[in-house]
Amino acid sequence: MTGLDGLNPTPGALVLGLVQARVPVIKEPGDLKSTAERLAGMVVGAKKGMPSIDLVVMPEYSINGLDPDTWLDDSLLCDRNGPEMTLLADACRDAGVWGCFSIMERNRGGAPWNSGIIIDDHGEERLYYRKMHPWVPAEPWAPGDLGVPVCDGPRGSRLALIICHDGMLPEMAREAAYKGANVILRTAGYTYPIQHSWRITNQTNAFHNLAYTASVALAGPDRNNIWSQGEAMVCDVDGTILVSGDGTPDRIVTAEVVPSRADEARRTWGVENNIYQLGHRGYTAVTGGAQDCPYTFMQDLVAGTYRLPWEDEVRHVDGTGAGWGAPETVRAK
Repeated sequence: MTGLDGLNPTPGALVLGLVQARVPVIKEPGDLKSTAERLAGMVVGAKKGMPSIDLVVMPEYSINGLDPDTWLDDSLLCDRNGPEMTLLADACRDAGVWGCFSIMERNRGGAPWNSGIIIDDHGEERLYYRKMHPWVPAEPWAPGDLGVPVCDGPRGSRLALIICHDGMLPEMAREAAYKGANVILRTAGYTYPIQHSWRITNQTNAFHNLAYTASVALAGPDRNNIWSQGEAMVCDVDGTILVSGDGTPDRIVTAEVVPSRADEARRTWGVENNIYQLGHRGYTAVTGGAQDCPYTFMQDLVAGTYRLPWEDEVRHVDGTGAGWGAPETVRAK
């Protein structure tokens, strides 16, 4: 059952409103405020128009826009507790709904962060995340340094947030699930060339981890008429697509998921309970299964010696080819 995508929620269902927000044009600080006000109005309107919605999810870049010429302008960045987030938190409180939001955040110690924040229905911050894997070489953001946090959400959900390119690395969704997330949110600003990869990774991230995935990107053209894809998507724990959006800017795609179903699958599935079986290989033959770490790349990451066989032949190792300057931060030894 899908409860007509949340119109008639199934008992225990979490109803999502995934906003295919249109690409904003940001030229001056006042544009940040007006964009945040518009998004806040959409939060309130979504809850008013469909009272069953529990969580409204805005895509990456929905406040700061996609123009790289503005990204490193300090006057066009946001703060975690700045006026833009205050507007959005107030909207969540006033509407009585949870919200997930994106900001390009000032970092006084270096390059800005690409951050995501989940606010509860009382207007309080419940999760704060810094994008772990910026879309290099195109994005100049500092890599996140807080790991992948998880928080308790409405309707028995355990929420995690990963951002855009994070979802292309299967380790990110696995980390979220390993920490207990049964609903993994993914916000993005992807354009149409990424559409196929977007679809299959949303599905595989769900199936690999017996988690629901709920993903949404910006929609519509930027100043160069390059379109972001929108295409909100919700996947069941077996990777089946429950709901899929389109490229319509500002369309709110609704869906329901039942977090307890993910919890049940993780406890009761035999075959394909992959997140459990990763750490219990061959338990039919060996009591408890093998619990070693046979994966060289994992061992090398922990040891700080991760190196590909073709490492010396990789062409793009900084952002200079994409028009950015040389990195200012020296890699820690």
